[in-house]
Amino acid sequence: QAKMSRPVQARRLEGIEKNIWVEFVKLAATYSTVNLGQGFPDFPPPDFLKEAFVRVLSGENHMLHQYTRAFGHPPLVKILAQYFGKLLGRDLDPMTDVMVTVGAYQALFYCFQAFVDEGDEVVIIEPFFDCYEPMVKMAGGMPVFVPLRPKAPKDGKLMSSADWQLDPAELASKFSERTKAIVLNSPNNPLGKVFSRGELELIADLCVKHDVLCISDEVYEWLVYDGKEHIRIASLQGMWDRTVIIGSAGKTFSATGWKVGWTVGPNRLLQHLRTVHQNSVYHCATVAQEAVAQGFQRELELYGKPESYFIQLPKMLQQKRDWLVQSLDAVGMKPIIPEGTYFLVADISEFKSDVPDVPDSDEPYDSRFAKWMVKNKGLAAIPLSAFYCGAHKNNYNHFIRFCFAKEEATLKAANDILQRWKLEKTSP
Repeated sequence: QAKMSRPVQARRLEGIEKNIWVEFVKLAATYSTVNLGQGFPDFPPPDFLKEAFVRVLSGENHMLHQYTRAFGHPPLVKILAQYFGKLLGRDLDPMTDVMVTVGAYQALFYCFQAFVDEGDEVVIIEPFFDCYEPMVKMAGGMPVFVPLRPKAPKDGKLMSSADWQLDPAELASKFSERTKAIVLNSPNNPLGKVFSRGELELIADLCVKHDVLCISDEVYEWLVYDGKEHIRIASLQGMWDRTVIIGSAGKTFSATGWKVGWTVGPNRLLQHLRTVHQNSVYHCATVAQEAVAQGFQRELELYGKPESYFIQLPKMLQQKRDWLVQSLDAVGMKPIIPEGTYFLVADISEFKSDVPDVPDSDEPYDSRFAKWMVKNKGLAAIPLSAFYCGAHKNNYNHFIRFCFAKEEATLKAANDILQRWKLEKTSP
């Protein structure tokens, strides 16, 4: 048999074969009794959304089982245009300023494919959701990294995600004539940082000065705590025309398996996303889009009212966050209190005696710790180093990320593991 001698894979796949989720999801499925690793709720979506799905699925309109408009089911793009138009204070055209995607993940991929050329630089703020780097590279771009740097809080208080900040001069130094875009993720996964107006204005000023696009990943937009405000960078002066907003029904309505995402932005940008869309997936699931449209219709009618799911969900999650903060703090795993998202990062320094360091190891310490923890304690979490580029993975390698968007029973089971672990450490 004649075998092919030349490489089979395209060069754009080189160096991006590994994926943290493939590895840790498999580990969690094999070993864990409690999974606080991957970011999905183990509680159901709200009843009104499930009821909408059932109505759509079993209703008389058989056309909802067929193809709908390629760039977004008309009822969904219309209600998204209404809702986000209200939030942004502008009239949005549902046919040109909104596009539906297979989850926010695909929306991100579209942005990099549509805007990034060979050699273009894309600024990525660390720590970052891990797909940004490989997606930029697949498009032929060059990721340029700038870190959020932690500042120790005073008076022995627990650190907050707000204590992780950009250095303005360092950020400015990353922009040049080669910079095509910056990726902004607020609220940020994994830290839970909600960028302040001042921080967003700093980014916006640099985008305007250097004529740079902003890919604004806002999937956790409703999940902000302690009275914090999520500010949309597209609402700042000069930013609407250069920003693509990315959203997710999975995070908005606690239904991550539905894979309904969207982009909101000016037609001059979204027209290029439509070109990628029509030459790849072309169409998203009609039934799920119709159910999400009905969910948003309800939320528009309840806008700002206590019964709104967008008000109820962050209240519930803040209680879960506080419970996990107390649980981790009690055993000496120091949590960084998140201002938003599903996630909480904790410092594992006091547990290093359980998993000794391996000198000259290529694997970051927190990665080995997280693997040891799931195999030996049955508790799954994600190493923070997974959210850094290769050159920076060892800079913050004594933190792991937990997901607290879980049932009370799941969080209690995690607490039981931690308490037993603490007893083992302190017993003679």
